[in-house]
Amino acid sequence: MDDLRLGLLLNAVSPAVGGVLVRGEKGTAKSTAVRALAALMPDVDVVAGCRFSCAPGAPDPGCPDGPHEPAAGTARPARMVELPVGASEDRLVGALDIERALADGVKAFEPGLLADAHRGVLYVDEVNLLHDHLVDLLLDAAAMGASYVEREGVSVRHAARFLLVGTMNPEEGELRPQLLDRFGLTVEVAASREPEQRVEVVRRRLAYDDDPAAFAARWADEETALRERIVTARSLLPRVELGDAALRQIAATCAAFEVDGMRADIVMARTATALAAWAGRTDVTEEDVRRAALLALPHRRRRNPFDAPGLDEDKLDETLEQFGGNDQQDPEPDPDPDGGPDGPDGGPDGGGGIPPQGQGPDSGPPERRENEPAEAPAGGPGAGEQAAVRAAEPFRTKTLSVPGLGEGAAGRRSRARTEHGRTTGARRPRGALTKLHLAATVQAAAPHQRARGRSGPGLVVRRDDLRQAAREGREGNLVLFVVDASGSMAARRRMSSVKGAVLSLLLDAYQRRDKVGLVTFRGTGADVALPPTSSVDAAAARLEELPTGGRTPLAAGLLKAHDVLRVERLRDPSRRALLVVVTDGRATGARGADALALASRAARLHAAEGTAAVVVDCETGPVRLGLAGNLARELGGTAVTLDELRAESIAGLVRDVQATTPGNSTVRNRRAA
Repeated sequence: MDDLRLGLLLNAVSPAVGGVLVRGEKGTAKSTAVRALAALMPDVDVVAGCRFSCAPGAPDPGCPDGPHEPAAGTARPARMVELPVGASEDRLVGALDIERALADGVKAFEPGLLADAHRGVLYVDEVNLLHDHLVDLLLDAAAMGASYVEREGVSVRHAARFLLVGTMNPEEGELRPQLLDRFGLTVEVAASREPEQRVEVVRRRLAYDDDPAAFAARWADEETALRERIVTARSLLPRVELGDAALRQIAATCAAFEVDGMRADIVMARTATALAAWAGRTDVTEEDVRRAALLALPHRRRRNPFDAPGLDEDKLDETLEQFGGNDQQDPEPDPDPDGGPDGPDGGPDGGGGIPPQGQGPDSGPPERRENEPAEAPAGGPGAGEQAAVRAAEPFRTKTLSVPGLGEGAAGRRSRARTEHGRTTGARRPRGALTKLHLAATVQAAAPHQRARGRSGPGLVVRRDDLRQAAREGREGNLVLFVVDASGSMAARRRMSSVKGAVLSLLLDAYQRRDKVGLVTFRGTGADVALPPTSSVDAAAARLEELPTGGRTPLAAGLLKAHDVLRVERLRDPSRRALLVVVTDGRATGARGADALALASRAARLHAAEGTAAVVVDCETGPVRLGLAGNLARELGGTAVTLDELRAESIAGLVRDVQATTPGNSTVRNRRAA
């Protein structure tokens, strides 16, 4: 927990560092540690009665509760405000009473969580599961230091400067790059593998459960000392000097690791300065720069979603040594690996660093290129398992979408009724009004003005007149991959191309905020290699490890997919599914069984339930049986070849996957045509 504690304490010393993202496996006290930070934060002086926590010495001139007269103010504890993953937009930014604004011209504003978090901490648990529209609002507030609420021309602005802290389990999916870059620091948390440490954790937890008050009293002195040290470091921070040598090392380190933009340089500089103040020094040392790099750069060096965060510590030490001292740049780096200073976890192994090529054992498929397995013969019925092969290079794919209009979670794939997007009409609000359709509201209220006794220029509006704007945007879908891993797919070039295609579709799913699942079939049956999840990189890892060989139980794969989708419909009825079957269409089974007929029956089950489907035809060679096309017709979907899947391929690919959904006039009309 040392890195987690240090990251939180550095942000308490210098909120300008920009917050911290805590990544780690479940059950490692991530949330407990973050919530404990509030008790260590110094008190905040605020204007009495101000709902937006204005500072008495420098109140916000645009504060909705202002203007504020100069006053001494009152002290209160710093706030730790939690943003639930399922929060609404109004709960985050605040809500305007549209009815009063239209009828009386009054800006009746109820502050949201951003106002509560001003000059405090905004904590998001499971931040990787936060909806995109909330992420956009957080990005805007973090960039501008203010929150804007606008509803049909009625606008309210207030200051919103906060320390952003997020926790996440990477198994459940990654963050959008824009939000990832907004976190100043990132730390990895894992449970200790030392028995004595685990014993002590259990002892302390049991002691807290037995008597929480006594447990808190036991550590009160240490918490008080820690709080005083934070106050001391804050007062020392303005006197810390960041010399040119340290700045050169910071710039050289960011350039060496090819991080995007300049935010990394600024965060490293602020972190190194905070480290010096925390240590009670007024000068920044090379060790401060090194520790700042280990906290500020790992999440910024990812080249694609499947890269594991991390930093090559040998390369870091070489860069710091090369650009250390007072010289502008040494002509040659010191060949002696022991010549540079080692930090607490320095040295050849790096204490948690990654190999020089920048990859870890669990990295995604694009990066694992070494140790290619030997060629193995294609397997037929009864053939043995063959080693996994690497995936071909991913490519940009054509857009595949589910037909019709859904109502699922916000995303970027299929058309859906959403809270954001282009306005397509108006309706009566269900519950609280969120997006006013002004023209429809005025049209509903206009015929009743005489009966309501209107005498002035203002419009007399009743709640029944209000109309909600109906908007159309995009939703995320559940993309379930059903991959043929049988002997007929085992030829090295074919399976490599297939994996490259699936990997490309996974990258597309990551960008479109989809959930993904993976079903494979080979030998005598089918397996759920990965249940539906938001972790696209987990699916990529399972894909790379996929072996091949044996028979082709296509029907078993389709039936297993049917079971998975049935369960997911119960869990999340609003999320529509897209079934992607990757196969050459062949089917084999037990002797005497008509495998193709069984596969057709299984496909018709999906068609009967209206599941949108696409078949990626992997058949190659001069003679083709067209079995994948037959399967697509049974599914009520469409078939595409590997070449047609590429975005740069010839035009004319049907992008909307046709499904036999009852009442889908578009599909019926196409078939009739």
